[in-house]
Amino acid sequence: MDRRSFLAACGIGAGGLLLPGFAGRAIAESQLVETIDIAVKKRLADAGLSAASAAGASYCDVRVGRYLRQFVITREANVQNIVNTESTGTGVRVIADGAWGFAATNDMTPEAVADAARLATAIAKANARNQTQPVQLAPTPGVGEVSWKTPIRRNAMEVPIEEKVELLLGVNAAAMAAGANFVNSQLFLVNEQKYFASSDGSYIDQDVHRIWAPLGVTVIDQTTGKFRSRQGLSAPMGLGYEYLDGRAEDKLESAPGVISYGMSYDMREDAVAAARQAKEKLTAKSVEPGQYDLVLDPDHLGLTIHESVGHPLELDRVLGYEANYAGTSFATLDKREARFQYGSEIVNLFADKTQPGSLGAVEYDDEGVKTKQWDLVKDGKLVDYQATRDQAHILGKTASDGCSYADSWSTVQFQRMANISLKPGTRPMTRKDMFANVENGIYILGRGSFSIDQQRYNAQFGGTLFYEIKNGEITQPLEDVAYQMRTPEFWNACTAICDESDYRMFGSFFDGKGQPSQVSAVSHGSSTTRFDKINVINTARSLG
Repeated sequence: MDRRSFLAACGIGAGGLLLPGFAGRAIAESQLVETIDIAVKKRLADAGLSAASAAGASYCDVRVGRYLRQFVITREANVQNIVNTESTGTGVRVIADGAWGFAATNDMTPEAVADAARLATAIAKANARNQTQPVQLAPTPGVGEVSWKTPIRRNAMEVPIEEKVELLLGVNAAAMAAGANFVNSQLFLVNEQKYFASSDGSYIDQDVHRIWAPLGVTVIDQTTGKFRSRQGLSAPMGLGYEYLDGRAEDKLESAPGVISYGMSYDMREDAVAAARQAKEKLTAKSVEPGQYDLVLDPDHLGLTIHESVGHPLELDRVLGYEANYAGTSFATLDKREARFQYGSEIVNLFADKTQPGSLGAVEYDDEGVKTKQWDLVKDGKLVDYQATRDQAHILGKTASDGCSYADSWSTVQFQRMANISLKPGTRPMTRKDMFANVENGIYILGRGSFSIDQQRYNAQFGGTLFYEIKNGEITQPLEDVAYQMRTPEFWNACTAICDESDYRMFGSFFDGKGQPSQVSAVSHGSSTTRFDKINVINTARSLG
């Protein structure tokens, strides 16, 4: 299936998502549950470490990986595609003469891995001739032989394809019965079996699982031909198939008839609601442009956090390393030294690679660094960035933040966004409490189209569902809403954050970066949050 067909089938818009190149080979469903014996992985790693050292490398790490994906794609009563892929191999990264070198092989023999290590060392020595400064690698302790698994209750790869198809077609049928004219639903399942070994003395075996269940519903007014769509309100998660249990304790009513979800998701319920709300959107009032107080649900605010905080605080972007592809950042190093006022005093934004259920949760990153949580913006002030082992010295740090990642054994690991989240408010506040103090506002749920400049400073965001708030009450649905922002002005307009009981995660399953491009998956948590006097435009109005 080519990229164009996949995009069309999935109904994924821009939304900050890039789809991976489907590297690997097609495999039978039964092979999705196979693993590589850990003794085999250690033997391969030791072959690479020994060969690199003998060739003159001062440092070496070896990543043995088996990357599994299953995508199930449906539309109405039809299964459009089922994709099972596997990519297996070994990547070797070294430092020799103060420079990096990397090579990889899909030949799973000690001899081939040793050859890759020697090639990586030769590349490093060639690179060193043109390098002005040697790599400065922050120390990290060797941890010996350790293992970690995503804490899941049901491995999605073990669930029969018949059960998955039955779920999706049942979801589609329920949406059609509720009035949808078109509906598509998918399951995206990922399992990364990753083994990391380094000359520091680490042998780390990790088994990482992710799941996403997106859907889209369209309703057409047969008289006028006008149509409206509503995307699902699921979040991609670092969980197993239990995410689709739709437990009652994970549901909350965000607006009249709108159910939001936490650590589990009721796909059929959401599809039925999507059909009903898409129909409501056909007759919803078109927004009047102007300034409004915005109340942003976590499943919307996550994308704004991703684009206006996560990316601009990646150190490689700040330093200009991504300038010709992904852009730079307005949040330059001098702003950290000056404790730049990134947001209001209640804004506390943090990076985290440990949060249970999040897409980015692992015990160790792809450089063997134990993961952690750390502050980026504290009491509204910029205090830190995201840095890897070879970047830590630039910030005066003695250790990496543990945010290195590669999307394959065949790609080199580099600095990737951690889970970036907004801390909940410290005083008790429900969404109802927040609404009560809003005289003229808009409540926004779900992800929509967006645009942001190369420095992550000027932006515009849409959403999925919009509701007018008048004198403390949700009054009616709205349409054609987008808000404009400058990053620091927007975050300084934050005046209230709901408490921890409202905290939920949004996710980006296919976040693109780098050349050649790689994808990663990250979550962004928050509670419902208020921003005052934000400029709202009407996206349906024509300038002509």
